[in-house]
Amino acid sequence: MKKWLLHGMLIAMFLVIIPGCSDRLDMEDATFPLLIGFDLDKKNEFIVYSTSPNFIKNIEKKTRELRVKPLTNRQSREKQDSYTPGVFQGRTIQVILVSKRILQQENWFRLTDVWFRDPKNPLTPRIIAFDGPLSDIIYLNPKDQPMLPLLLRDMVETKNIRSETVKTTLQGLHQQIREKGVTPVISEARVIDEQVALTGTTLLDHKGKFADSLNMQESILLRILQNNTKKSISLTIPIPGEMKIGPFHTDKLSLNADKIKAKIKTSFLHDKFQFDIHITMRVGLTERLFPYDVRSRGRELENKITDQVQQQFDSLIKKIQADKIDPIGLGFYAQAHEYSQFKKVEDHWGESLAKADIQVSVKTIIGAMGTVK
Repeated sequence: MKKWLLHGMLIAMFLVIIPGCSDRLDMEDATFPLLIGFDLDKKNEFIVYSTSPNFIKNIEKKTRELRVKPLTNRQSREKQDSYTPGVFQGRTIQVILVSKRILQQENWFRLTDVWFRDPKNPLTPRIIAFDGPLSDIIYLNPKDQPMLPLLLRDMVETKNIRSETVKTTLQGLHQQIREKGVTPVISEARVIDEQVALTGTTLLDHKGKFADSLNMQESILLRILQNNTKKSISLTIPIPGEMKIGPFHTDKLSLNADKIKAKIKTSFLHDKFQFDIHITMRVGLTERLFPYDVRSRGRELENKITDQVQQQFDSLIKKIQADKIDPIGLGFYAQAHEYSQFKKVEDHWGESLAKADIQVSVKTIIGAMGTVK
């Protein structure tokens, strides 16, 4: 009896182990793409790029780039397989790079359907918009920088912490497109003087279509309005009345701001939404390129800083309303405080927000001026 039981246990263990190894794939038999890119050529034909690391010895080039013209994203896998010695694996993707031409197309996000249907695919790749043909960045391969996918991934991580861009994953973008109270935002990259640069944030509409771009300073202001700054943020602003001397911008003041609070009051009056946004921040001076007695004229400087930051917030609000989008997420506040009114306009919230009365008030307090007088 014991012998029969032992044999039964061995057979059961064998049956459990075998299925677990049935899909085994050795590294040398696989291709691991770290980056996938979507673009359109001059004839509006769909192009898919991929960047994979080279594991073969005695090859100087660290990565291999592929370019195919499939009918669908899923078909691109088979086409790329025909050019690689290994089997194409989608589980290792770190970055999905999307050209501006793709983002300008209606319903481009449907191209990602295959990743949501196959549970083996990751939903954590960073989504990055690229302003220009993807060939400009895919084949750049600077020798003094890490592999492009790792470079872009790390740039998004660090710039997100400094609030200079956003970190949006594939799953996060899917959630933003489905939400009616906010419009999607993703990182934006460019090639400047043959160098890869993360330049700010791309704003999309409710369908995920390109709406506008924000530079790094505008991206910081957006993060403040979202009440989503990670650490202290850095701003550089002009100070009226100060002179620019020679080629140097000596009328500028740089500051770090922390303890930032954004309070939003929501109401519905006169057939439109009202949003009163009150922002307070404690600032420390990090660079002053003009003579100024901060100790005796500190309150005056606070007022000048407040006026300049206020103007930048007002300019950003006007841009957002002109584009009929809501990257701030004011729709969430409207839904929470004026639900019945929001339900009437939720399917065209961007148009409703464009007509809303949005007032931003800023209060800055100089908390530090550095170690020099």
